[in-house]
Amino acid sequence: MILDDMESSPGSTTSLLRTIVGTSLRRIGGWIAVAHLVELAGTVGLPESRTRTALARIKAKGLLEADNREGVPGYALAPDAVPMLERGDRRIFQPRSMADNDRWCLISYSVPEQNRDVRHQLRRRLTWIGCGAVSPALWICPESLTEEVEDILADLDLSANATVFLANEVRGPGEPARWWDLASIRARHDAFLGAHADAVATLGDAPEDAFRAWIHGLDSWRIIPYIDPGLPARLLPDDWPGHQSAALFLQLRDQVLPRAHAYVARVTGTPSLG
Repeated sequence: MILDDMESSPGSTTSLLRTIVGTSLRRIGGWIAVAHLVELAGTVGLPESRTRTALARIKAKGLLEADNREGVPGYALAPDAVPMLERGDRRIFQPRSMADNDRWCLISYSVPEQNRDVRHQLRRRLTWIGCGAVSPALWICPESLTEEVEDILADLDLSANATVFLANEVRGPGEPARWWDLASIRARHDAFLGAHADAVATLGDAPEDAFRAWIHGLDSWRIIPYIDPGLPARLLPDDWPGHQSAALFLQLRDQVLPRAHAYVARVTGTPSLG
């Protein structure tokens, strides 16, 4: 399974280039000339030398394959990357929040010490999809993430080592929110709001302005729906910025994204597939 890249810092060359690839290539048929990809990267402020270095990194991650067509050097999406991007679309483009009566998913597992590297991978990947740690071997998340949890267990060959429970109620001292690093999640929301709050209002008329605003906005946002589980409002502080952050992203999606796609189509000389 190809994984989304949670380790590239938003705003880095690798992260921005991956964001360009993820949001653009499927709409133009899954292939792009190297020269056009370098031009798109330049539009968001990436120098050509750094872009080519980052291309090698994301190719090594399995996102792209070298694919020259009619003598034109280019890249195509790796077939196994498409399901990963589709999973990301569902998470990123439709922010979700738990209702008070939604169920919880709990994951209990036992991994032998000799497999501690796999255990580490499991904990890291559960964190990446928004799970909280009740204890080292018991994790929790919204029921909506159950399928992703089961996919992770299967991918790591740990299905036989784990039991997944669905629960209507969690009892005990304190609130479930203590199992997540809310301070870190808040910082992500605040950074997104601080960087992009005026993006739509100050957007220029040029298509490249829309592309630049969209890529930087999406790059800042795309990790947030993974690490933020969308806890019920009753479990969150009154001044929680998540709802305002989600509303801003949806505004970018609805008002800026269509113009960004039109710019990609113009640069590449290909019609957008919608």
